[in-house]
Amino acid sequence: MKVCTLCGSRFNHSDWRCPECDHNPSVKDGFTVFSQETAWATEGFEETFFAQLFDLEADNFWFCERSQLIIWALRKYFSKSQNFLEIGCGTGFVLSCIEQSIPTLSLTASDVFINGLHFASQRVKNATLFQMDARSIPFVAEFDVIGAFDVIEHIKADQDVLKQMYQAVKDGGGIILTVPQHPWLWSQADEHGHHVRRYTANELRKKVEQAGFKVIKTTSFVTFLLPVMFLSRLRMRTAEYDVATELKLNRHLNLFLKIILSIERMFIRAGLTFPVGGSLLLVAQK
Repeated sequence: MKVCTLCGSRFNHSDWRCPECDHNPSVKDGFTVFSQETAWATEGFEETFFAQLFDLEADNFWFCERSQLIIWALRKYFSKSQNFLEIGCGTGFVLSCIEQSIPTLSLTASDVFINGLHFASQRVKNATLFQMDARSIPFVAEFDVIGAFDVIEHIKADQDVLKQMYQAVKDGGGIILTVPQHPWLWSQADEHGHHVRRYTANELRKKVEQAGFKVIKTTSFVTFLLPVMFLSRLRMRTAEYDVATELKLNRHLNLFLKIILSIERMFIRAGLTFPVGGSLLLVAQK
């Protein structure tokens, strides 16, 4: 069910014109815009980030293995899902991996920045893309699953986003989240990425439960590489951070790290839960 972003009315029309107040969201560059004030915003994010990520994500070990972990969670915990919404899809890398792995799933994705949607539209051919502020999701009980992958750490009002996700997901459906973990890993990488926080597992669980969800799975990942990550973050405190250096690794090193994380993912698939790691995966049900 749709929700008018102007008057709050709920309706099931095929288009977005509100039957109560006649409000109709604008369309910019081919994308429906639900939050005009943020559509072209750059605060909290650099426009050049999208181009950098678009060039580097597909080959980087962390992005690839995180996507595979997300797909595993989607298949295991929501195997009967028919539709999926990704919040903060960025350049569309995760969405493109889902599209390839689960072609029967109807895909919808949003980003607060229209610039990001331009890149996503190049990667994903069979998804509905629109501009949206995650603090105001214009749907009620619409999606089987909603995902936000390294998104809510950018948003001060993260609990408002989680409540909106609860409203937009169907009964029996759920959410999949990934976030950066452990405040003690805070570094220039977080500042460069405009993170507001790094989570503890208890903090994220508590916030998700307060939004109304039942948490059914949490695990850290990037666990086997945590010592290396910690040393890298220590180095960043004295050296200037460069995102290209961080993401564009030597081919052999990148493959080695990818193999390590794939082994780690095998343990998670087997039912093991890791208590520490650079990132955190959470799955919850409504």
